[in-house]
Amino acid sequence: MSVLSANFPRRAAALLYNAFMDALLPLLSITAALAVGAVSPGPSFVLVARTAVAASRRDGIATALGMGVGAAIFALAALLGLHALFTAVPWVYTALKIAGGLYLIYLAYRIWRGAKQPLTTTADVANGAPASGTNVTRAFLIGLGTQLSNPKTAIVFSSVFAALLPQKPPASFYIALPLIAFAIDATWYTVVASTLSSPKSRTAYLRYKTHVDRAAGGIMGALGVRLLTLAR
Repeated sequence: MSVLSANFPRRAAALLYNAFMDALLPLLSITAALAVGAVSPGPSFVLVARTAVAASRRDGIATALGMGVGAAIFALAALLGLHALFTAVPWVYTALKIAGGLYLIYLAYRIWRGAKQPLTTTADVANGAPASGTNVTRAFLIGLGTQLSNPKTAIVFSSVFAALLPQKPPASFYIALPLIAFAIDATWYTVVASTLSSPKSRTAYLRYKTHVDRAAGGIMGALGVRLLTLAR
């Protein structure tokens, strides 16, 4: 009896350590995979960059937070079986591509249409002119909508989770993974927004606004058309 009592703490510690490692390794693997996906170029990067340089750092960060919330939603959906849904009902993924393509084309049209419109600078605002740019809430919702309409994000999350999640993920994963997804995307796009909203970047943008906006709109439109083509 005394031998069993002496070995119990050791065995309990070993079980706790094994359980911790079984949970930690998938979390680290998923975090690394999602980080690589977040920094890869796409419509989210174009939107955050353009918002930060054309509107303000605050608007860019609001858009970044919208991206983070969208990533958290996709993470939770992937935990609840998004990959299985795409496999069992392929038309759901096709519908997501169509909706995403149409949304990107709409954003492209808005950006292209406003390419020649002058942008109010900080000096103009000081002289009484109304500020150009977007409302912070609207910037957040546009970021969220762009993230949720991106089928690339959906397939990244569903594929990564299907490949790296334990067969029976612990309940803590349903909290930890959405928070990790939010932190990765919100942090990365906040860095992008903060970098590109500097005075130097803004001055360069004001000088070439028409060309930059048309390039951003063209990229958005091309990505939207590509999604619609793939949906066929």
